[in-house]
Amino acid sequence: MLINRFSRVLVAAVVALTTLFALSGLTAAQEYGSITKAIMQRGELICGVNAAVRGFGFQDSSGEFSGFDVDFCRAVAAAILGDANKVVFRPLTAGERQAAIQSGEIDMMSRNTTATLSRDAAWGAIFGPTLFYDGAGVMTRVALGVGSVAELDGSSMCVQSGTTTETNISDYIRRLGLNIELVVFPDAESTWDSYLNGRCESWTTDKSGLVSYRASAPDPEEHIILPDTVSKEPLGPLSPQSDENLAEIIRWVAYGLMEAEEYGITSQNVDDFLQGANESPEAYSARVDPRIQRLLGQNNTNIGVNFGIANDFMVAVIKQVGNYGEIYDRHLTPLGLVREGSFNDLYTRGGLIYGWPFR
Repeated sequence: MLINRFSRVLVAAVVALTTLFALSGLTAAQEYGSITKAIMQRGELICGVNAAVRGFGFQDSSGEFSGFDVDFCRAVAAAILGDANKVVFRPLTAGERQAAIQSGEIDMMSRNTTATLSRDAAWGAIFGPTLFYDGAGVMTRVALGVGSVAELDGSSMCVQSGTTTETNISDYIRRLGLNIELVVFPDAESTWDSYLNGRCESWTTDKSGLVSYRASAPDPEEHIILPDTVSKEPLGPLSPQSDENLAEIIRWVAYGLMEAEEYGITSQNVDDFLQGANESPEAYSARVDPRIQRLLGQNNTNIGVNFGIANDFMVAVIKQVGNYGEIYDRHLTPLGLVREGSFNDLYTRGGLIYGWPFR
């Protein structure tokens, strides 16, 4: 009798503890991180961006920001706040990035920044998925008649300080045994201007940056980007390590943009993939791929609740900003950064853009 009574009490205790742990887990899953909570209370996302690289991050004469990286900030704002316009853009030079991410001046950064081990450790940052696969390159004048970096031996090259490019080009020159004088400048604009004004025979930065600046030259045809790829430069967003919640939202917004393009979901047709007001779950499931249902948070799919945001957060992102391909075509295709045959195409077309599944 005592044993049976003890068994019943033990079972009841186990059930109670299991329920408590389950509820605790649910509460924890919906709990905001400190930065995410501040974004919610403020009603705005503060995002560090570039202001001088057309196509990626650029501020025009009226103060408006545009670009591939800028639109990713808007996508994160749409996911968290439901409105892609609720963003304060904080322009940052390369040298200001570490302090901005460490001091709390910004909530996140989307500013053509290369993910590296030292930055991961020293900056106290969590890097999101790579949004653009790049590599450092070198631009020079067509009039010099050179076809490779090796042919620049004995010349000078302009480079920006505080960037991975500075280290990479030094390593590359040393590896090739070249005598190239590196002339260092504090920011991208002064580096570019010094090259244009003849201070150096060439200049170096990420190839995407070279393409962007070449387009703004008085005569772009006077300049050539050499075929050498000096380094690997995986560019993507980052956020402080103090808020894993925000890092998870950034990660899944990035993958959601990639998944949306893969499934053919755009800002123009996203409504076609949503469950109709009078559509039964059975009819909707028969009509729409279950992978798409999960991506869009439809049919009682709980995905956003894991981060404390709306389950259909990707609907707001896609409607207001578009999918990965739409963002790319809006800002980078006009620069001549062709996706076809590049790392930045979808994996289904031979590229490296590969979203994680929403399940």
